[in-house]
Amino acid sequence: MEIIEKKYIEKFSLPLRIYKMAYVADAIGKSGEEFSIFVGLDEKLVAELTRYSEDLSDTELQKNTPDKERFAKGAYEDWYKKIRTPFAFVHKKTDVLAALVWLGPRPLDDKEGNWHTVGWRSYNPWRGKGVMKDFANFAINFYLKHFPDVKLWITAKEENTASLHLAENLGFKRIKYVREKGFFEMIKDATI
Repeated sequence: MEIIEKKYIEKFSLPLRIYKMAYVADAIGKSGEEFSIFVGLDEKLVAELTRYSEDLSDTELQKNTPDKERFAKGAYEDWYKKIRTPFAFVHKKTDVLAALVWLGPRPLDDKEGNWHTVGWRSYNPWRGKGVMKDFANFAINFYLKHFPDVKLWITAKEENTASLHLAENLGFKRIKYVREKGFFEMIKDATI
């Protein structure tokens, strides 16, 4: 996938105010489909995120994420208060949320350092189409320009092989410490 960062982006600090968005890049998928990349989510994209989270027919999302609890039963506003910075991958032709990456401060248990967590999702029909690696890599690198001294980590269910494989392709390494049975924690560009 080709990602073209916008040449002239208005300066801003992260995270943006809730429901604000900044258009930061365009992307062209392997199939030629076009996407826009935004930092932040407006009310429309939050509503889509909530609908995706409630969709019981998306068994992969329901099985591998706590999004139903986080966004559908919980409130986006409460999640955002944790100083999260979401990146939206929006299909240009349909103006629909195709994927999401977020980052934000979250300690890695008793590990020292300035730790931030990363999460990602892709939604049907774009899941499995090869968009996540480049999109997640772009979002991570964009975020690290604003927070160059942070250490990144993720947690994923052991059976969520797609997410674990993506993390490995993005340079995350598994660590021995596991917070909950059945989960892996992985770190990027950092040693403990």
